[in-house]
Amino acid sequence: MTGAAAPRVRGGLVPAAQTTDGLVHVELTWIEKRIENWIRFGREAHEQILDRRRRVLSFHSGSIFAFVRWAANDFGTIISRIDIVRAVELGEAYQTLPFVRPGGEILLKIEGWPKVERVLRHIDAVETIGVDACDVAPDHWRHVHNQMSVGNEPRPYTAERHQAWLKRREIER
Repeated sequence: MTGAAAPRVRGGLVPAAQTTDGLVHVELTWIEKRIENWIRFGREAHEQILDRRRRVLSFHSGSIFAFVRWAANDFGTIISRIDIVRAVELGEAYQTLPFVRPGGEILLKIEGWPKVERVLRHIDAVETIGVDACDVAPDHWRHVHNQMSVGNEPRPYTAERHQAWLKRREIER
């Protein structure tokens, strides 16, 4: 990444909204007890440390990652959110998301700490069966979003469902 492709900010470069490298960039910030943005799962292609509180993780198109945001003020939590996002191809349509440049396909969007915790437990359950959460069928994350949005419990992701997804993906290629 060159200085011409991204504006200069204190501590380093922040990717421009329209990246030309084909990667999706996620800016993470950690200010203890104030702002905590982190990646719960995903295979990053690149990491750039901006300063001791901020870094940028980049993801190849097609990869899936979970982005958790939490923020508080003097009166308590003001935002708790998890988004599971598929990084898009260069030129592909996308949805915008704060701190994600240029954006991605949002597979799951859940707000409120109790619901975020349920999603985190669901991710833990997926990993317990030996499946990396970033390899889960995108349709499953949509299912989790839809079920939790109406207050229902999503069905578990099983090894059998995962095998069916892998076979379907192979046929689609």
